[in-house]
Amino acid sequence: MKSANSVGPTIIVILGGTGDLTWRKLMPGIYNLFLDKWLPEKYAVIGVSRTEMTDEAFREHMQNGVDKFSRRGKADEKVWSGFEQNISYTQGGFDEQKTYDELEQKIEKIESEWNVKATRIFYMAVPPSYFEEIATKLGNSKLVENKELSRIVIEKPFGRDLKSAKELNDLLHSMYDESQIYRLDHYLGKETVQNILAFRFANAMFEPTWNRNYIDHVQITVSEQLGIGTRGNYYETAGALRDMIQNHILQLLCLIAMEPTVSFDADEVRNKKVDVLNAIRVIKPDEVHLNAVRGQYGPGWIEGEKVVGYREEQDVKKDSNVETFAAVKFFVDNWRWQGVPFYLRTGKHMNETISVISLQFRPVPHQSFPNSATGNWQPNRLVLNIQPHMGIKLGFQAKRPGLEMLMSPVDMQYDYSESYTSTTPEAYETLLLDIMEGDSTLFMRADQVEAAWKIVMPIIEQWEKNPSTSFPNYAAGMTGPEDAEALIARDGHNWFVTPPKNK
Repeated sequence: MKSANSVGPTIIVILGGTGDLTWRKLMPGIYNLFLDKWLPEKYAVIGVSRTEMTDEAFREHMQNGVDKFSRRGKADEKVWSGFEQNISYTQGGFDEQKTYDELEQKIEKIESEWNVKATRIFYMAVPPSYFEEIATKLGNSKLVENKELSRIVIEKPFGRDLKSAKELNDLLHSMYDESQIYRLDHYLGKETVQNILAFRFANAMFEPTWNRNYIDHVQITVSEQLGIGTRGNYYETAGALRDMIQNHILQLLCLIAMEPTVSFDADEVRNKKVDVLNAIRVIKPDEVHLNAVRGQYGPGWIEGEKVVGYREEQDVKKDSNVETFAAVKFFVDNWRWQGVPFYLRTGKHMNETISVISLQFRPVPHQSFPNSATGNWQPNRLVLNIQPHMGIKLGFQAKRPGLEMLMSPVDMQYDYSESYTSTTPEAYETLLLDIMEGDSTLFMRADQVEAAWKIVMPIIEQWEKNPSTSFPNYAAGMTGPEDAEALIARDGHNWFVTPPKNK
């Protein structure tokens, strides 16, 4: 149970302190935790990077990030001046031992002044190529020798395939306890994602119908209007399947498909997620083309602005075969979900930015009403909107006002913005607080990561063996390639289209 007094003295070391993630997300998140009195009285934030910079310059740079990206807007100068006194900077390369020696001296000095041993958090806000170097240097130092009070945080991507993920896990486990390792997927910190568990397991009316007897199929869509921007170098090594489906979207699937937990203990929740991943039917190599579709955007229009195709983006090969769109049909082979298809899709430069989960229910077993009454009939559908508009909507049939018996679909809707006046915490605020408290519920465990890679590896391997000859196969601003429509249409379904807000 969280409380403002549940965090002890804490030192947060951000490796990659001058990077974009720190500037846009981490420092605004830490500052908002400070404003909401979630930070302990004794705290320190240390940025580490190769860039030469004074403490004062680093603090000014961090304030600019808070002013630009915090959900609360610009920082109050008086409040910030008090907060920034606990921010400092250490210049050094991640591959240089002296960097870690200086960190050790600085942290020991802080703890000596506090007269207490603090929780030490080492956040790797760096490209994946640095993970092993930093983890090894930290593991061989005294910085993390107290296993109860030291934690390391690793952002996704965790490996780029099953083999590299296993190797990274083995390296980490050779120096750290699993309880010290926080594999962060920021999607799991989103308010609506967390609300899936509350919605399912805190309401008696939904769980009895949450199974193959009542649900026809499930769709999960995470689409973005944005292209890859300046991330060409990263995206050329990843692609949509690795970047989104292997982690974010499979985790959403787990929350929808998992069994009820006995308690909200971190490992109990994660055990149930692993059960789902282990139950997902692995697609056979010769069936990949029937269950998975890839796409790559070409030139097009986004909200009236002409944009270039993927192959014309910065740092992208002119004949790149990397997918910017992926759609996959999975089955969860267990008693609850046997035979229910889960359709997952994600893409860049699509027609809208949205993350939505749609559960379509089976039709009623017997239609009592005449055909004339049900001309507008639609199946019952439960929609969980994750972003940009957070909310839950249940569609059902009701009689239209009038003398005739005519049915029309109507919605019951729960809108976060209408129900709560306070601003919603950013995902990183939630996850940073959990790390400080030592709560690993929302973080990936080693076996979760490896189970997720096992699921997507047959698709990755087939796509790499058989380059697409049709790329680019959808224009920027569209809903994806035609093959994605065929994937779901073969089963008699269509992709759920989100109506405009408040409709």
